Amino acid sequence: MASFLSTIVLPIAVAAVALVLLLGLVNMMRGGSPSRSQNLMRLRVLLQFVAVVIAMVAVWAIGK
Repeated sequence: MASFLSTIVLPIAVAAVALVLLLGLVNMMRGGSPSRSQNLMRLRVLLQFVAVVIAMVAVWAIGK
C-alpha cells in the first residue's frame, strides 16, 4: 500500500495541485474573473491538504 501511495497517488495529487496553480496564474495574467481566481485558490488549498494527507499516510505506512 505504501508503494502504491508514494509512487502513483502522491504524484497525481501533486500534479493536480500544480495544474490548478497554473490555471489560477493564467486566469490572473489574462485578467479573468476574480471569483474564478478565488475558486481556483480554494481548490488549490484543498488539493494541497489532500496531497499532504496522502504523503503522511504513505510515510506512516512505510514506517509500519
